[in-house]
Amino acid sequence: MVVQAAAVTSGAGDIVSRPWIHVTDNAIMNSVLFRAAHERRVAQVVFPSCSVMYPSRPEPLRESDFDASQPLPPSYFGIGWTKVYLERMCEFYAGLGVTRYTVVRHSNVYGPYDKFDLERSHVFGATMTKVLTASDGRITVWGDGREARDLLHVSDLVDYVSLAIDRQTTPFELHNVGSGQAVSVDDLVRRIIAHSGRRLTVDYDASRPTLPTSLCLDSTLARSTFGWTPSVSLDEGIRQTMAWYRQTHLSAATGG
Repeated sequence: MVVQAAAVTSGAGDIVSRPWIHVTDNAIMNSVLFRAAHERRVAQVVFPSCSVMYPSRPEPLRESDFDASQPLPPSYFGIGWTKVYLERMCEFYAGLGVTRYTVVRHSNVYGPYDKFDLERSHVFGATMTKVLTASDGRITVWGDGREARDLLHVSDLVDYVSLAIDRQTTPFELHNVGSGQAVSVDDLVRRIIAHSGRRLTVDYDASRPTLPTSLCLDSTLARSTFGWTPSVSLDEGIRQTMAWYRQTHLSAATGG
């Protein structure tokens, strides 16, 4: 079986200024892998997609809330339609042979082993790095802090994948996998600061690239099909990730 977690990814800066880097390579590598899995009669392919095709909305979004007739946000046009194309490729091959395909529309995943460098990281990883390495008592957050994200701990995503491997009997499944809660960037930043125990001032820079969307996912279908529910709260996830970061990044930097 194949869990296809390889991808070209980066942060908001590239998504806004160089969106093409997320399109071509991802479309090619996945198209070839899906075909190879089909031709070699692999038992199952798990494809982590994303949630960028959904509209910005305060209520939790179901899988059916994606409407292909509606425009995607400009910043997500390229990668959004690339993901939709690859989801359809999974469905296409699922109808041709013995390989089962599982598409995972997961929300913003965070936790240990994430990207924490400020060039490629997403909001959680970037904020963790800024908070724990600030040397002047201040951090700068891109945007105004009102954007909201559905944050999913990596162990909850792994649990879903394990259940899909064990329990999927149908040729094709497409599920939302998220916490079901939209957390504003401002709230996230202040929670991470609180858990750090540091006294920091937060500055907001509206001139820097941001992705002005707010959404969260309804994962009812994943629960009813595989019995999956998230188990790691955001505060517990912050504590776990911060402990890991301090041990692997800060200790290494100080020689401890």
